[in-house]
Parts: sequence; C-alpha cells; structure tokens
Amino acid sequence: MSIDFTLPPEVEQVRLRVREFMDTEVRPAEEKLYANASGGEPERRDVVGLIIAMREKAKEWKVWLPHMPVEWGGLGLGITAMAFVSAEAARTNFGSFVLNAQAPDEGNQHTLLHHGTPDQQERYLRPLVEGRVRSCFAMTEPEVAGSDPTGIRTMAEHNDGAGEWVINGHKWFISGARGAGFSILIAKTDPDANPPQASNTAFIVDLPSDGWEVVRDIETMAGHGNHCEIRITDLRVPDANVLGGRGNGHLLGQARLGPARLAHCMRWIGQIEHALELLIARAEERKLHGEALAEKQAIQWMMADSAMELYTAKLMVLHAAYKIEHGLPFRQEVSFAKHHVANTLWRVVDRAIQVHGALGYSTDTPLERMMRHARSARLVDGADEVHQALIARNLRASWADTGSLRSATGDLDL
Repeated sequence: MSIDFTLPPEVEQVRLRVREFMDTEVRPAEEKLYANASGGEPERRDVVGLIIAMREKAKEWKVWLPHMPVEWGGLGLGITAMAFVSAEAARTNFGSFVLNAQAPDEGNQHTLLHHGTPDQQERYLRPLVEGRVRSCFAMTEPEVAGSDPTGIRTMAEHNDGAGEWVINGHKWFISGARGAGFSILIAKTDPDANPPQASNTAFIVDLPSDGWEVVRDIETMAGHGNHCEIRITDLRVPDANVLGGRGNGHLLGQARLGPARLAHCMRWIGQIEHALELLIARAEERKLHGEALAEKQAIQWMMADSAMELYTAKLMVLHAAYKIEHGLPFRQEVSFAKHHVANTLWRVVDRAIQVHGALGYSTDTPLERMMRHARSARLVDGADEVHQALIARNLRASWADTGSLRSATGDLDL
C-alpha cells in the first residue's frame, strides 16, 4: 500500500503556471492599484478594470476556468487538484476572480453544470463560464437563522394559469448581488412538506427584474464588499426557471455548499501561508536588543504553532477533497476543515500582526486588510458553533450505531 502526496505532472504544471502568473502579472498590478488608491482602498471601478484586464492574460497563460470541464472552456481539474490551484491564486487579493473561480460564481457554475437543464445551461452557465456575466446565490435572510434553511420565510406561490411563480421575501448578505446577471434564489414552495427539508425550491432569477430591489450594500468591518440586502416583492419567475425540481432547494443548497465551504478553505490556506511568510520575514530582519526577533522564544512559538496549524489545515482540506472526488461521505470532514482552517487564518494573521508591531496594525502591509476579511471566515457557510454541533452529533451517532468513532473521525484505520 502506498499513500502518495505528489501531484500528477499535468496538475503540477498548472499549479506552477498559476503561481508564476500570480507573481509576474497579478501581484504587480494589484500593488500598483493599491499604491495609487487614495485612502488605501481602490475604487470599485478600478478593481473591476484590473480583473477584466487580468482575465485576458489568464486566458493567454492557459489558467482560465481551471475547475470546469474542458467542453465548457475549462482545464478540467477535479476538486483535489483545485485545492492546490486555489491556494496559489489566493496568495493575491483578486487571483480567484481573475481565474473566474471566485465565490459565489464557482459554486453556481457547478450547480448549473450538475442540476441545470440543457436550456438553463446555455442561457446561464455559458455566459457565466465565459466571464460575460456574474451571478449571486440568494438564501440567507435577516429574520431567521441562516444556519437553518428550513426556516426560510421567502415564499413562492404558483400561478397555474400563467405558468409562473410569484415570490415575496427578504434576503441579505447576498454576495455579488449588485451587478449580477442572474441569481439562484431559494424560496419556500411547500411549507407543510414532510420532511421540512423538502419545503424549499431553487429558482433562477434574471437580473435586473421587477420585484427584485437591491436595498443596500451592507457595510462590514471589511468595508463594502457587494454583500447586499434584497427586498423581493411580487417577483415573477417562469416555470422553466425552476432549478433542480420542486422541493429540492435544500438538497441543491447542501450539495452546493459542501464543496463551496471547502473551496473557501482552499483559498484561506493561500492567505495563511502568505501571512506566515510575512511573519517569518519580519522576525528575521527586525532586530531587538542586538538580535533578530526570530531568536526570541516567544516568536519561535508563534512560528511553530502557525506551521503546525497550517500543516493540519492542508491535510484536512486534501482528505475532504479526496472524499468528495471519490463519491464518499464528506460532511464531517468538510466541517472539520471549515472550522479549523477559518480559525487558523484568524490566528496566523493575528500573530503576523503582533510580530510586525505597529507596522502590522497600519495599512502599510496587507495584514490589517487580511485581518478584517479573516473575521468573516468563522461565520460564512456555517458559523463555528454550527460545525461543532454537527461534528458532535456525528460522533454520537457513530458511537450509538456501531460502538466505534471511526466514521466520524475521518473513516481512517490509523
């Protein structure tokens, strides 16, 4: 038996090409963008201009759309290979956008690929993978806990005579909503369904549409990020735009969110690695009492803890990706990864700031910006506590069913 952690040559070539592309094209363009930005944050139009220009270069470098099948214009990489590519792209601010592998579009692309009708794929997936439109995924609501989609209050009622659905409701923190060409919207169609998970349906909504109002871009501690509040009033959606069948909205959402959570982790690993590099570089060059900070035991503990946590994060992500790619149960492993990687991102960036001192707290390094964004990692796609509860529930179920914890601890013999 062998456990081989080496990448196939064709995947390693893509990974190295993505790294070189980020180092020689994307990062210099980003540094110039931020250097010329008044107040430290570039205007949205300038960010969009950079992404559009870099996307043309991504096609020239043959790193465009790595996660989609070749027949849809992609490189055909599986989710395990994407762990390496996403981590490389995330070492820059906009790398995933440049590759057209960013949230929420990446998840929507996979959703349409696996659940869309041929007509839906041509109308919505085709322009999305070609980079001609953006999309959003509208599920979270302000009135109910986002961790329990069965409580969704947005209602869709069928108008039999018109062959359409009339939808009313309220959504918020809908990433990418402003400027999106369409949304995948989750709404309740069967409130009395048994089980409750069969009460929701997914709809494709053309944007802009009458009845879909972008109330505001919610400002967060990381500033404005196009995370919008949406008011839905008598929004009309034709029968042809039901995605995945009536009553399957919860299943579709779960199928989408599992790999999407892991994709976040892949990108966070790239940021963790970059933060640790900044920590090491600062500790080696900064002198205190005649010697480098790196000689101080307290700093060495920061280095060691960060390295161990990063190593664990990489193994978790790879194992979860392996299970997804091979059709094995993966929810427990994804919850492990989501919780651990999000918290590792927060801790390593915090340590890097500490080692940099006042410089790390300033906007002269990327660390303060990384910290502001890192805090959301412990909330998006399931709060820490939700994943901990799921992990514990699976442990108890495994023990009750089999008298063993194996299935809830990675299903490994070790």
